[in-house]
Amino acid sequence: MRIRTLTALAFAACITGGVSLRAVGDDQSFAKIERGRYLAVAGDCSACHTVPGGKPFAGGAALETPFGALVGPNITPDVATGIGAWSEADFLRAMSEGIGKNGTRLYPAMPYPAYTKVTRDDASAIWAYLRTLEPVGNAVQSNQLLFPFNARRPATATWDLINFKPGVFEPDPAKSETWNRGAYLVEGLGHCGTCHTPKNITGGDRGDMVLQGALLQNWYAPDVTTDLRTGIGSWAVEEIVRYLKTGANSFDIASGPMAEAVENSTSHMTDADLLAIATYLKDSPPRNGPAVAALAGNDRRMVAGQAIYEDRCAACHVSSGAGAPTLFPRLAKAPLIQSDDPTSLIRVVLIGSRAGATAAAPTAPAMPAFGWNLNDAEVADVLTYIRNAWGNAAAPIQPASVATLRDRLQR
Repeated sequence: MRIRTLTALAFAACITGGVSLRAVGDDQSFAKIERGRYLAVAGDCSACHTVPGGKPFAGGAALETPFGALVGPNITPDVATGIGAWSEADFLRAMSEGIGKNGTRLYPAMPYPAYTKVTRDDASAIWAYLRTLEPVGNAVQSNQLLFPFNARRPATATWDLINFKPGVFEPDPAKSETWNRGAYLVEGLGHCGTCHTPKNITGGDRGDMVLQGALLQNWYAPDVTTDLRTGIGSWAVEEIVRYLKTGANSFDIASGPMAEAVENSTSHMTDADLLAIATYLKDSPPRNGPAVAALAGNDRRMVAGQAIYEDRCAACHVSSGAGAPTLFPRLAKAPLIQSDDPTSLIRVVLIGSRAGATAAAPTAPAMPAFGWNLNDAEVADVLTYIRNAWGNAAAPIQPASVATLRDRLQR
């Protein structure tokens, strides 16, 4: 009977993502470990702790910040270079307080300002799962910040005083269970605001602009409030769920870091959790940004941009800007197209982009690069046209902005 039980556990481990039999000896239930695996996926831990082609959770993925680079550490159970010497209490404190083993303060690139909302039971389940991973020897120098930000203790202590409010998520009794689950995932484990909320001068989230869009690593994480022009106000709950599940819907196709988040995280989440996220987001207040008037159709930039669009873009996105649902992104009345910050738009025109593949959408379209045969003024003109045609309205793009980003991407 004992051999049969161990065989069954081994088979279950193989089909659920590599949970090893070392967990049995750790006196931790398989159900808890599997829940921890799911929560680690929902929290997209691999984004920072796994490099492409590298061992899972062995660290090394770099996050570029205005203050220098931070590199995701090794969180496998390796004693010398990972968290094998940590206790569960060390891990729980890191999640809830941003303080690791021996009182070492963590940099907020580890999103403990969001993870502090994670319940103790969920954090314990994640810990149980991490303990089952293959230990990988991989020494990582996480702190590559510029002076004086590389002075960890005073820098992070001051940052925490300004930007960090510890405390587990408190459900709102006036809201539904589904809404509260969505709030818990968006505000806590999913740490959506880490990318989508603008930052203050110290790099902390601006509480007055939650989820209104932010620039990160030469990508613009768009407004995901219910603003009708720049946000997801026109998206139905079902469209949000489809986007998170497949990376595409009738309005947009995920690219860059969001495509990775869909591929590695949200596409593996349950439909119930995706519905909860969508329910919460659809109940968030709109950005209500200032009104913007579209450029006149006879403006020089619009005339030049339309000619380029018809020549280079209309074959996929069609002349009306309607695109092809789940294949080529819609440009007409599209929130990302009208974003205050056009960085992502300029980027995909210059160097192209490919959406992530998921089990629900195994094939994904690609956006070809045009930076090799369009100069800075031409890129600015075609994007200015797109941002002001078909009911869109957004500020024109300057050739200097294109030149600046082109230079950054070529470094």
